[in-house]
Amino acid sequence: MSKIVASMAGNVWKVLVQPGDAVVEGQDVVILESMKMEIPIAAESSGTVKEVKVSEADFVNEGDVLVELA
Repeated sequence: MSKIVASMAGNVWKVLVQPGDAVVEGQDVVILESMKMEIPIAAESSGTVKEVKVSEADFVNEGDVLVELA
């Protein structure tokens, strides 16, 4: 199982995946908003989304788990 984490603190602007979705390495899974900028967070490996740990409008800190892949 791999985890996709926030690269910086910010608000979750958009969640692009749901549990059961297949993702490939480099695919954007969440978009964060910080200081009026959109920061895409990409999967570092391919897999299937096991769990989405955040919802849109949530605040996350750097290192927080956003998505778990199976």
